[in-house]
Amino acid sequence: MTKLLLRALAGETLPTPPIWMMRQAGRYLPEYRATREKAGDFLSLCYSPELAAEVTLQPIRRFGFDAAILFADILLVPQALGADLWFVTGEGPRLSTITSRAQVEALKSAGAIHERLSPIYETIRILARELPRETALIGFAGAPWTVATYMIAGRGTPDQGPAHAFKAADRTAFSALIERITEATILYLSAQIEAGAEAVKLFDSWAGSLKGADFDDFAIAPARRIIAALKERHPGIPVIAFPREAGERYIGFAKATGADCVALDNSVSAEWAAGHVQTGGCVQGNLDPRHMVTGGPELEAEAQRITRALRGGPHIFNLGHGITPDADPDNVARMIEAVRSA
Repeated sequence: MTKLLLRALAGETLPTPPIWMMRQAGRYLPEYRATREKAGDFLSLCYSPELAAEVTLQPIRRFGFDAAILFADILLVPQALGADLWFVTGEGPRLSTITSRAQVEALKSAGAIHERLSPIYETIRILARELPRETALIGFAGAPWTVATYMIAGRGTPDQGPAHAFKAADRTAFSALIERITEATILYLSAQIEAGAEAVKLFDSWAGSLKGADFDDFAIAPARRIIAALKERHPGIPVIAFPREAGERYIGFAKATGADCVALDNSVSAEWAAGHVQTGGCVQGNLDPRHMVTGGPELEAEAQRITRALRGGPHIFNLGHGITPDADPDNVARMIEAVRSA
């Protein structure tokens, strides 16, 4: 029997949507924290295939999600391209910055990434062997715009101001950076698929700060190129795109990029998505992650409202963004039960 996630991605409307959560392997789980402590630090965990596979499997064992998503980080690609990467406890990632054309040109070629990223492919091979037969395996990468914002600023920023400034000051150099990331992302996701990923996801976490022609040039165009290249190399591979906070630009995004599914953040309603986005194919989302903290009847009501609103077409139930470290694992179980009993 075809896995539920893959059936939804193929456009099938199912009685109960498949369920997984962004960041489902993470700090809200005590078993994750124990494994991370064993690894020593976050990057060591990402690059230790046995441990990365273990934390990927933990939420599957605990909750029985319909899909597992590879445990890794979107900033491994810039590191593989030659950027320095480290994590500051309590603050998040830091990167050496790209602020000039010369620094863009000094990056490694896209084809050089595999040496650094080979442990990630080994993690996928382990998961392909160890996951339950009914559980789909999702690979992922950051979309070029979002990855570029971190490479330019050296960290996450509230408005992606440094990236917008670089784009305005030297659009040619900025476009060259997007091109390098795009090429690397095609090779990275292709290698994940070859290792055993059954679907892949492009996370464009900061797509919402792109407006007008910039959205077309730096959110749609790179996604379209990546998806076309993957489907040429791996016919039939499904791709989920997540242009977070795209708002009205969610409409038609699947058609414009070739994505099989569009993931929605929680700033749009499921009812709006049913009428404007799901008409073009599968949608994923979009429960507010705060419900994983607060729980209670509101959690169950919201999970069931979303499930019912999107019941008329292909739907993968998920959060509108990643689950937060302060979430209660018991609320995850309540969410799953609410969706499956809706």
